[in-house]
Amino acid sequence: MDLFFYYLIAVNVLGFSLFGIDKSRARRHTWRIPEKTLFAVALLGGSIGCLAGMYTFRHKTKHPSFTIGLPLILALQCFLAYWISIQ
Repeated sequence: MDLFFYYLIAVNVLGFSLFGIDKSRARRHTWRIPEKTLFAVALLGGSIGCLAGMYTFRHKTKHPSFTIGLPLILALQCFLAYWISIQ
């Protein structure tokens, strides 16, 4: 179980970092991180880190796919965690 929590910490730090890196690259007009990658990290358990990064760096906050999609992913993950815990 400890390994799972370390995984969650790592994937959330990664999600937060990717939003910061992508914002920095957007300002410098250099190669960007694909949106698919940002969503993939969120789906793999990094939704809290991605949401925190999105609002901390004010990046992708005008894109409905992110402002609606990331909270939905988090809600789904919370529901799954609850469902698994009651089994």
